[in-house]
Amino acid sequence: MSALIIDGKAVAREVREGVARSVAELRRPPGLATVLVGEDPASAIYVANKRKLCTAAGIRDLHRQVPADIAQGELEALVEELNGDEDVDGILVQLPLPDHLEARAVVDRIDPAKDVDGLTTFNAGLLAQGRQGLQPCTPAGVMLLLEQAGIDLAGKHAVVIGRSDLVGRPMAQLLTQANATVTVCHSRTKDLVAETSRADVLIAAAGVPRLIGADHVQPGATVIDVGIHRTDTGMCGDVDFDEVREVAGALTPVPGGVGPMTIALLLRNTVQAASRREEMSP
Repeated sequence: MSALIIDGKAVAREVREGVARSVAELRRPPGLATVLVGEDPASAIYVANKRKLCTAAGIRDLHRQVPADIAQGELEALVEELNGDEDVDGILVQLPLPDHLEARAVVDRIDPAKDVDGLTTFNAGLLAQGRQGLQPCTPAGVMLLLEQAGIDLAGKHAVVIGRSDLVGRPMAQLLTQANATVTVCHSRTKDLVAETSRADVLIAAAGVPRLIGADHVQPGATVIDVGIHRTDTGMCGDVDFDEVREVAGALTPVPGGVGPMTIALLLRNTVQAASRREEMSP
């Protein structure tokens, strides 16, 4: 029996519709400042999609594009300028940055209250302690997909492949907070199949095309594919979709799974940031 395909597009659409309703309830439309350094084609496409959906939800597009050879100090100064701009409720610096720039230093310049990517050390600390803050968009989107698919995580064994600050680490923390028992695998894991084949819920965020095949998956498991790769044969994820769909109980496609959720949660984070700023202002 083929796996249930989890439709990320449909769930993301519901989130965006909720965002649009929330925007209408605020005193003024929120403003999202996306910062694109250089003209990397993939980054440009990602930012263009974010801006398009931002505008469609009623969020003001305050995009800033700067040259690829911008100096570290100039980029950090731009972030500080956006921190002080009352029209800006959310700031997103598109990653990766050119090699001569230190991304962590730039991200940590972002006001945590405007950190709609949830990547500052401050917000990462709140997440680690299980406290309220702006959460990274992709892991938060995965949690919402699991919820919408009716997956009860309490007591389940969840395996996360990948330990990046963007996905793997926060993903493991969110799953733990949902009372799952979590294993994190990575490039030094000795027997990946032995670990993943015990998982009730498997989150693939390794960044390796079609890494996960049928032998990695426990029959009936829920498999969430965070990876996205452009190959000579088209788009694919970290999961071999055709193989795994015959074993898994539920599975996200690529494209159309986690990807739409990442942008939808970015918009929701922007509205949350704007709402909290309104609550704190007279």
